[in-house]
Amino acid sequence: MSEKTRQKTAIVIGAGIGGVSTAARLAHAGFQVTVLEKNSFTGGRCSLIKTDSGYRFDQGPSLLLLPRLFHQTFEELGTTLEKEGVELRKCEPNYRIWFGDGVDFEMSTDLTRMKTEIEKWEGKDGYERYLGWLQESHRHYELSVEHVLLKNFTSLADMLRPSFLMHLFTLHPFESIWTRAGKYFWTERMKRVFTFGSMYMGMSPFDAPGTYSLLQYTELTEGIWYPVGGFHRVIQALVDIGERKGVEYKLNSAVSKIVLDDKGSRAVGVEIEGGDVMRADVVINNSDLVYAYTSLLATSPSASPTPYAESLANRPASCSSISFYWGLSQKVPGLEAHNIFLADEYKKSFDAIFKKHLIPDAPSFYVNVPTRVDDSAAPEGKDSVVVLVPVGHLVGGPSAAEKNGVVADGPTTDGELKGGTTTETIKSVSPYKQTGIQPSKVQDWPAMIALARQTIISTIHARTGVDLGPLIVHEETNDPITWKQKFNLDKGAILGLSHSFFNVLSFRPSTRARKGSPFLDGRFGGGVLGRLSELVGDLGRWDRDIKGLYMVGASAHPGTGVPICLAGGKLVAEQVLQDLKMAVPWEAKKERVRRVGKLDREERPMPLGLDSEFMSIVAVIVWALAIYICAVIYI
Repeated sequence: MSEKTRQKTAIVIGAGIGGVSTAARLAHAGFQVTVLEKNSFTGGRCSLIKTDSGYRFDQGPSLLLLPRLFHQTFEELGTTLEKEGVELRKCEPNYRIWFGDGVDFEMSTDLTRMKTEIEKWEGKDGYERYLGWLQESHRHYELSVEHVLLKNFTSLADMLRPSFLMHLFTLHPFESIWTRAGKYFWTERMKRVFTFGSMYMGMSPFDAPGTYSLLQYTELTEGIWYPVGGFHRVIQALVDIGERKGVEYKLNSAVSKIVLDDKGSRAVGVEIEGGDVMRADVVINNSDLVYAYTSLLATSPSASPTPYAESLANRPASCSSISFYWGLSQKVPGLEAHNIFLADEYKKSFDAIFKKHLIPDAPSFYVNVPTRVDDSAAPEGKDSVVVLVPVGHLVGGPSAAEKNGVVADGPTTDGELKGGTTTETIKSVSPYKQTGIQPSKVQDWPAMIALARQTIISTIHARTGVDLGPLIVHEETNDPITWKQKFNLDKGAILGLSHSFFNVLSFRPSTRARKGSPFLDGRFGGGVLGRLSELVGDLGRWDRDIKGLYMVGASAHPGTGVPICLAGGKLVAEQVLQDLKMAVPWEAKKERVRRVGKLDREERPMPLGLDSEFMSIVAVIVWALAIYICAVIYI
């Protein structure tokens, strides 16, 4: 068999959403694909936690946004969500937002309900401003999908594309979400309502670029959806599609090294823990990107990270979380499927997370009750509850808790911290009447978990009247340390690298793995100047990429979030096929042509708004002439 006709092979490291979608696409294009996953389950952070007593929890994402990207992925693989047995249910209302002063706000796709809610606080004009905000966010959304999410940025030159540059300022990347919201909402309450969504990107609304208002836009216009059976149902469908097309999944198969050729210029395979080497034409890394550059591409286990790996590790990272998974003995009234509890000290709480890397004294947090939309998430007559508290990522060396063996290999269970010969309750490691964790070089995670648990239960009780504490019959937790242990997340940052302007587009690590440069890397540090020098220098390097090695996932372009990683999977699969001069099968699929009859022909007037403006000018001129004529006649 000639090299031209031989079936191409690919190895995918990690079975997260980016990995399984890329694997399915490459298999659809004719590749023989093997997926290696270190855990005993697929999905990564999109996996499930199940109990013997019948409770089910989404370990990570619990709401499905940007549904068009999900539908597009399945259609380009020759199927649909419906054909794969995935049932999406719309969550209505989107959220109930609870404030400390006893007020709650209901967010909905229903404009009638939103009109009533907004006019309570912003008056009649407030609803008109809300429609203006929707218009701006609509532009952010459509332009971002067309010019960012579905386009690759492989070098600095890609940011100079006219199609992108002409829309750059329309996307408001140099203003924060908070600043943009202030143009349309004049009360502090409404500004908070329309900015908390930056937490999806692991960023403070006071720092996140205004572009990201697109996230709350898609919620308010396309809705929030929930896959029956848990979010992992979508991942499982992609796994099933891949397996039908020949993808082989090997679980409990941790990769210890990406194998390069003698020159370090091309990936030729991977080494699995234990020493076995698997070879392939291409390798797609879906493990945490910083971890991959630091560990999987290290010359030896004891070798220091390369200057490029060090610069990546020094970039700003997203936040982490303390997540609680509670099985309740009964259903509780008052909570919707999705609930947001906002801190009274809004800005201060975000500063504690993103500047001090700690937990605020009184944090904002998210509460998901999946049983509101899917009864199968808990035994009959009972509720499952997931609580996510954004906290700072890991900083410095191991915490005192890690060194003392208090941290478990898996999640902490039933309020206990187990490890080695030590077993302590959360309560016992928390100082009496702890009101907050003060800044220090060592993060005391057991105490912060205790604070979070206590604060959540008391806050929910105070604002809704529901006391969850006595109803919890099953409890598990994840924290930055367990996120790092289970999924190799650098610093335990659950959303990868930050999404500030100088960490996205061409500044974000490329989907093609970058080959280090001894002349460029680390020359100006890991800050913005260092990133600019690497990008400018790379423009003149013909060997800047490691051939046959690609990066997909939260820290690679286009960024974090399940639908965004789906878009990344498409970009990477297309890049692989283009590099190997192979056809992209989904490009050949004909788009449905809209039939245009007499009634459907477009007859556009002058540019929208110009007609009314023009008539207004004419009216003013006519009125002025009339006044002048009258003045001449009668004076």
